[in-house]
Amino acid sequence: CHTFEKGGPSRVGPNIYGVLNEPKGSRAGFNFSAAMKGKGGTWTYDDLNKFIANPKGFVPGTAMGFAGIQKDSERADVIAYLRSLSDNPAPLPTAAK
Repeated sequence: CHTFEKGGPSRVGPNIYGVLNEPKGSRAGFNFSAAMKGKGGTWTYDDLNKFIANPKGFVPGTAMGFAGIQKDSERADVIAYLRSLSDNPAPLPTAAK
């Protein structure tokens, strides 16, 4: 559904290289759902975690045809991978005290 290489094309889903800290629903060359365009904000670690856990719960009306990943450790692995897809990876969040 997605491509991951820098400058890669969109397919069923948008290319997601550099998605962390990018505005939601903004990737040029991809026609996002109105729900995703209207979500607002940027893709933070927390928002990615919520979206990957339950896409339709986080963005009601999204066209994302993926049920989500329930296991925390698996979502963390996906987010770590997404973080690596950047020329300048975003700093990791610090643990809440």
